Amino acid sequence: MTGRYSRQELFAPIGPFGQKKLKEARAVIIGAGALGTASAEMLVRAGVGSVKIADRDYVEWSNLQRQQLYTEDDVKKEMPKAAAAERRLRSINSDVDVTGLVMDVTAENIFELIRDASIIVDAADNFETRLIVNDAAVKEGIPFLYGACVGSYGLTFTVVPGSTPCLHCLLDTLPIGGATCDTAGIISPAVLQVAVFQVTDALKLLTGEECEPVLRSFDLWKNERSEVRAASLKHDACPSCGTKDFPFLSYENQTKAAVLCGRNTVQIRSSITKEADLEALAGQLRQAGLEVAANPYLISCRSDDMKMVLFRDGRALIHGTNDIARAKSIYHKWIG
Repeated sequence: MTGRYSRQELFAPIGPFGQKKLKEARAVIIGAGALGTASAEMLVRAGVGSVKIADRDYVEWSNLQRQQLYTEDDVKKEMPKAAAAERRLRSINSDVDVTGLVMDVTAENIFELIRDASIIVDAADNFETRLIVNDAAVKEGIPFLYGACVGSYGLTFTVVPGSTPCLHCLLDTLPIGGATCDTAGIISPAVLQVAVFQVTDALKLLTGEECEPVLRSFDLWKNERSEVRAASLKHDACPSCGTKDFPFLSYENQTKAAVLCGRNTVQIRSSITKEADLEALAGQLRQAGLEVAANPYLISCRSDDMKMVLFRDGRALIHGTNDIARAKSIYHKWIG
């Protein structure tokens, strides 16, 4: 056998029939950072028929240490991660329908994003987004593969609606607080180990096998690993998978500003959803004396120690602070 997927088809649990199922499958990846790019590359190389990857951010120098789809040229051009990932993934496997979406995943757009999805792979950089996606996945009955990592530590769990606990059920178990990318950093082997668990479960589900409800965690540096059988953690009264109130899809449970992991950056999301006129805005900012750079997806401007990046969907990244109030002040000073 010399075909593209011949070695994968020789693996008995997949075989030619499983390969056909992979070709018919649709994967949605939430986030195009370290986890998202690792999972996306494996799924694309495996021949999953359709892969969507959504991300709100653009490529920076600090990403190159672990985010494997990006190059120095992407940094210099300030390419949005989703656009750069799409281009690279298409060059890896032209048989796969790859779509990169430059967007912030919210309760307002999540259902359009996951429409017809076979699986959803979590690679988000914040828990608010994960809980929104969890509620949407449970509501639509789509498996959701949670994954997170920091330092040399990683954690994964696969949510199968109607069968396993959901992410909301596990809130008392998961280490939501504590160390972050800001305080502990991250090493690439931890990223890849989480992605390996996620993609393995994805391949199982997409080829018709079941996944056990196991909460996996590890610390590669300490050579430690733990597995928790999580079936008993499913709660009949869970507002997400039990009573199906889906609280994280409501407006009241959404923030409009967020500190981004490891970035010394705040994202501001405007309540006005109309598309921004980047060309006109760039002209206004230049007139105000700011140094402005632009590409078809975003504009960035600098003034003293401040850098602001504005996307066409109205979002802004304010670099140089973790103070949401200061970030909002900078945003309103220049954007209104």
